Amino acid sequence: MDGPQDYGIPSPGGRQQAAYRSTMVSVAVNILLTAIQLFIGLFAHSQALVADAIHSLSDLVSDGVVLFANKHSRKAPDADHPYGHRRFETAASLIIGALLLAVGLGMLWSSFTKLQNPAAIPEVHRAALFAAVLALVAKELLFRYLLHVAERVRSSMLVANAWHARSDAASSFVVALGIIGNLVGFHLADPLAALVVGLMIVRMGWKFFLASFNVLMDSAVDGETEARIRGHLLSTPGVMGIHGLKTRKLGDMIWVEVDIEMDGELTVAQGHAIAVEARRRVMQNEAVLDVTTHFDPVRVSRPAATPGSNSTAP
Repeated sequence: MDGPQDYGIPSPGGRQQAAYRSTMVSVAVNILLTAIQLFIGLFAHSQALVADAIHSLSDLVSDGVVLFANKHSRKAPDADHPYGHRRFETAASLIIGALLLAVGLGMLWSSFTKLQNPAAIPEVHRAALFAAVLALVAKELLFRYLLHVAERVRSSMLVANAWHARSDAASSFVVALGIIGNLVGFHLADPLAALVVGLMIVRMGWKFFLASFNVLMDSAVDGETEARIRGHLLSTPGVMGIHGLKTRKLGDMIWVEVDIEMDGELTVAQGHAIAVEARRRVMQNEAVLDVTTHFDPVRVSRPAATPGSNSTAP
């Protein structure tokens, strides 16, 4: 059976290798940044920088989830999983979203507690600003690299991890602003920056959690993609109509089920050939894993034989 990789979809092996390499780069960057931010954050008395270090630490956990899912999602179908294991990726995105939510809510609580006692907020050492700027540049470059890989191999799991890195870059920017405010005398700026970072992380976590949850609940693909799939089916010669079109996501691929209306007087072989062509057209143009079809016969009105025609009279 022709697989989706025959039509421009990256092969499972290629996607797995790209995911592994890019994730290991992310691991290395996050280990370095966590160490630098945590050490300087504690030394410089910057709550925002320590919060950003915890955020970087959460990235290491999400990277571990990605590596685990990347290993297991490419397993072939078996007796217990006849549709394969592609939803490991979706589950990984769900876990990443949950991690972001937990980290973000923890930051919000910590910042809110500090803001209740402004007099206890210390002045931040200027070394914290250097660490924040370093983290900002590193995380933005990491985001661009991860997103490039994710788009090339078409992996929603890697897209989620890339945007996780972008949320880090945005949080580092806010942290830098908070540190600058603290250095110029506005001591509340540092915990306020940590509060903003927490809100950003919660928002991103909820977005990924909800999207992954919907996929696990077998939500249909978006209307634009479904319309294209419908068009590929209806443009197949011999297809007179379709109904009962159903779609669902399996990882980054789509599973399609549809009833195809054909001339009821076709032979089984003719109907099968039309269904095969309809399936081929969909899989050639969309990221579809398989198309399950059902042949629904319809009556076709034909002109009655006229006198003098070559038809044989009974």
